Amino acid sequence: MTTTAARPEEGVRRNGGRRLVDRVARVRELGIVVALGVLFGVTGAVNPSFLTYDSLRDILLNSAIVALLAVGQTLVVITRNVDLSVSSVVGLSAFGSALILADYPGVPIPVVIAGCVALGALCGAINGLLVGAAKVPALVATLGTLYAFRGIDYAWAGGRQVNAADMPDDFLALGARSVLGVPLLALVALAVLLVVGWMLRNLRSGRELYAIGSNPEAAVLAGIGVRRRIVAAFVASGALAGLAGVMWAARFGTVDATVATGKELDVIAAVVVGGVAIFGGSGTVYGAALGALLLTGITSALAVLRVDALAQTAINGALLIAAIVLDRVLALRVAAALRRRRFHDAH
Repeated sequence: MTTTAARPEEGVRRNGGRRLVDRVARVRELGIVVALGVLFGVTGAVNPSFLTYDSLRDILLNSAIVALLAVGQTLVVITRNVDLSVSSVVGLSAFGSALILADYPGVPIPVVIAGCVALGALCGAINGLLVGAAKVPALVATLGTLYAFRGIDYAWAGGRQVNAADMPDDFLALGARSVLGVPLLALVALAVLLVVGWMLRNLRSGRELYAIGSNPEAAVLAGIGVRRRIVAAFVASGALAGLAGVMWAARFGTVDATVATGKELDVIAAVVVGGVAIFGGSGTVYGAALGALLLTGITSALAVLRVDALAQTAINGALLIAAIVLDRVLALRVAAALRRRRFHDAH
């Protein structure tokens, strides 16, 4: 009788804790939306050209690629891991897609896109097996594959550069086409964002990623396939990086082995600024996408205001540190609130 009565109470406490964490995430995301409003409002007031259609379109195009990578990175970070190799996977995919379309223009574009996504998934599987099966720390494993994948890219390119003139017009049109005034690449990123966001919230596999990040040992005891889920998260991150590489080639046209070098830092910054806990277990892909839009908007705003590039890097770094500190403070407050709630329920 006592056991039966206790189970509903435990469920209520668990749901209450989940609602509290979700509420904190929504507040973080609302804060980013407010910051975006202030950024665009102030910059537009100082320089009205910042709010022109062409300027906003460029911001959406640039943020779409970072947002897509941030969605994949979020899946990994939620499990208490990190994927530093995404920039090299983007480079491999971008050069591979450009090279194939330049040398074999008869290959259907959907086949090239599918091949690049598969290439990214393969790279992600290598990372996942290193981290999930071989138990190599994610920071070490993905730092190694960052250099390994980039080295393969350099060897493949052999110093060659593929230019827009070498690629089919239909492929380049993907980077320039708009639907109802919204860039196609931004719509692709939005579609991926909505699908992954729904899966994380509604599917068991998505909730298990949060459970792994919150307490890996407890997840194992609960019967969750921790290794399998970690590998799947890395595979998804790699696949999205492969898709982002195709988008990069279509967006910029000129591709060589240096594509996206250092971009992994922007992606991780977007994820953390967007409210995804670097220690795992909380955060949403929506916040990560908003973080990507905010950082891209800041970069564009500082360029419009003619702020030095080094200062832009410093500002992004300051935002990242502030986000980590805020995340830690909020985590401590949430933990304290949950402890008070449990104490109150016990008495």
